[in-house]
Amino acid sequence: MSMTENLAPAETPISETESTRPSSLTFKLTILGAGSATPTLGRHPTAHLLTHNNEYYLIDCGEGTQYRLLEQKIRPGRLHHIFISHLHGDHYFGLAPLLSSLNLAGRTEDLHLYGPKGLDDILTTIFRYSDTRLGYPLHFHPVDAAYPTVLADLPELTISSIPLEHRIACSGYLFREKPRKPKLLRDKLPADVPVEYLKQLKEGHDIIDGQGQVIYAAEDYTTPGPPPRSYAFCSDTRYNERLINLVRHVDLLYHEATFLEDNAKRAFEVFHATARQAATIAARAEVRHLLIGHFSSRYKNFQAFLKEARQIFPQTSLASEGLHIDINDWQY
Repeated sequence: MSMTENLAPAETPISETESTRPSSLTFKLTILGAGSATPTLGRHPTAHLLTHNNEYYLIDCGEGTQYRLLEQKIRPGRLHHIFISHLHGDHYFGLAPLLSSLNLAGRTEDLHLYGPKGLDDILTTIFRYSDTRLGYPLHFHPVDAAYPTVLADLPELTISSIPLEHRIACSGYLFREKPRKPKLLRDKLPADVPVEYLKQLKEGHDIIDGQGQVIYAAEDYTTPGPPPRSYAFCSDTRYNERLINLVRHVDLLYHEATFLEDNAKRAFEVFHATARQAATIAARAEVRHLLIGHFSSRYKNFQAFLKEARQIFPQTSLASEGLHIDINDWQY
């Protein structure tokens, strides 16, 4: 195995169909698994796939995640970034099989793995005793669950950790799109405008002549780019008011809701949250939409979770396997 370690300083508009918009604008979440630790027929352990401009980001990798990817017709070979929240099995037991399958498929591209310290030791041990030798570089980035940290500063996206309050070290993840460039109004410009001028206007810069006079003002020939979008993943955690400022105003917040409020005492004891508590975080953080999941296997119907959460935050939906949430379709 090749592994390197890098220290990292009302209704929701949800669709189960593919977006008809250009793929270059995609910002979509696919729920691969929304269950909790105890196996339940029809529900799978936690795994989310975020698609941003044709790049895939896997968040948690519960048992069987690679099968869920195949069911959704998602090619695992396109993954370049995987994020693991913590070392409870329902959040990472599918990781070693997925990495092994990528190796069997002949992968050679780099893969970046983010997660708690110790995950690298677990994988190293598994691969040592199975004599698995990865044919691709696997870069491990340990995540300090105590502090919010920028983990990846990519050309179009910034990815940060979110400290959560769980029985063991646990981190959520925040994906923020960088501001997008203004749109050029070509029909308002003369046909002979130099290409260099067009580039500067798209960057929001005025075109100024040698005498300091503005020839073309950016605000006259461009419209603002679409607002940047964001997604925050928070599982598993107790009710934690420190989250409020960390996820404030995000477009979509996923927050675990393992129990209903009548089991709030039990939720606190086992470091989990209720649907009402998840909705309270969403309301106080003024997020746009809330998605709840990680429901305890003791519950067979989840409409009570939706009802409880919507009493506090109406823009709430239930996570379910195969659900696609396309932020492109949200009206700004």
